[in-house]
Amino acid sequence: MSYRFKYLAALLSLLLASASVARERIILLNEGNWQADNGRITYFEDGAVVSNQWFRDVNGMKLGDTPEDIIQINDNLIAISVNWSNIVQFITPEGKAVAATEDVPNNRKLASDGDYVYISSYGHECGIGGGFMEFTKGFVAKIDVSTFKVVAACEVGWEPEGIALYNGHLFVANTGGYAFQEAHDYETTVSIIDAATMRVVRNVDTGQINLYGKMSQSGKYLCINSPGDYYDIQAATIVFDCDKALGGAPDEECFVKLEYAATYNCVTPDGRFYAIGSRYSYYTSEYEFNYITIDPAEVMESEGASGIVEEFPGTVLQDIRRMSMPYGIYVNPYTGYIYATDAGSFAEAGALYQWSPEGRLLGKHKVYINPAHFLALKPDVSSGLDETIVQEKEDTRLFNLQGMPVTRPRKGEVYISRGKKFIYR
Repeated sequence: MSYRFKYLAALLSLLLASASVARERIILLNEGNWQADNGRITYFEDGAVVSNQWFRDVNGMKLGDTPEDIIQINDNLIAISVNWSNIVQFITPEGKAVAATEDVPNNRKLASDGDYVYISSYGHECGIGGGFMEFTKGFVAKIDVSTFKVVAACEVGWEPEGIALYNGHLFVANTGGYAFQEAHDYETTVSIIDAATMRVVRNVDTGQINLYGKMSQSGKYLCINSPGDYYDIQAATIVFDCDKALGGAPDEECFVKLEYAATYNCVTPDGRFYAIGSRYSYYTSEYEFNYITIDPAEVMESEGASGIVEEFPGTVLQDIRRMSMPYGIYVNPYTGYIYATDAGSFAEAGALYQWSPEGRLLGKHKVYINPAHFLALKPDVSSGLDETIVQEKEDTRLFNLQGMPVTRPRKGEVYISRGKKFIYR
């Protein structure tokens, strides 16, 4: 047997052995249609949709009505808010349901410190210790993940949405989103809660109404969307500095308002924000979009004069512009791969797009109705992977997992060299 044949046989063996090694693992929440009880989970792995009903496949039951958010609590636990079912569902990274609580009705967005889950709610009562706490406005609940019980709750503003945890404090964006149908005004504040005591320590007034949707967090900076009132008050983005707010700076010094929308936003591995902004007008019944990358430190330092560019890597922007209705954007924090979704008509199956970190379109995949909320799982590199680091100075030929020679390896990727798999550093 020739050396070349032996080498190719060994390489093929390694490729087969690596089949269980998943570098790219994404959980995608499909909201389904409101009040249709058809929320689903898509599980995506290494360039392919494994299932568009993953929760049902694993557990033999429905996820529920209108899932709103998903977060990783620790290595063994994930939380999902299922808004219209009034459920906070807890699953393992393998998708197995382990617990659920119905004590937080009309739940919205999630944050966690590993021991507790914090969740915003539009509701007016919360189940605690076998009884109920009642609130005039909305509230934030604190769930102990060792018992899956609510242990405390705190009133904030009307219809609170996005929530982030920083330096022992919760930052909660209040919307007042029911102002069009209830006897209260839109909210303009970010409530700051001491997470240990669950008491509001400050409300920062941004002067911008309806701080709606999931906020992205880059260290001390938050990206908060405001859709305005869909009539005369235009959509905007709030870049918020948590350190300044905790340090007692005046309200107007804690944030910068940008004249862009950030309807769907995410944080990049280098700490910037990607934002797809959707402006809707009841006057015209039309949408207008903007697409921006935000450097929050530069925005704060320049008071909004710089730090915003209308560009994404590679072909990401031109590909998104071709979508019928962009509905989400996300960057895998472990690998840098970029994702976005297209809701299409909002009533039929949507699409998931995947790009390389450099912005090269890798694929478009059919998912389910209204695909919106992402969570990346840690790459599974334990199966047959030699963790030895390959240094750039070594005189060694590298191959990718398809057996093709690589001349310009990328840090963090898995390659084959001298018959072994490596993570390149």
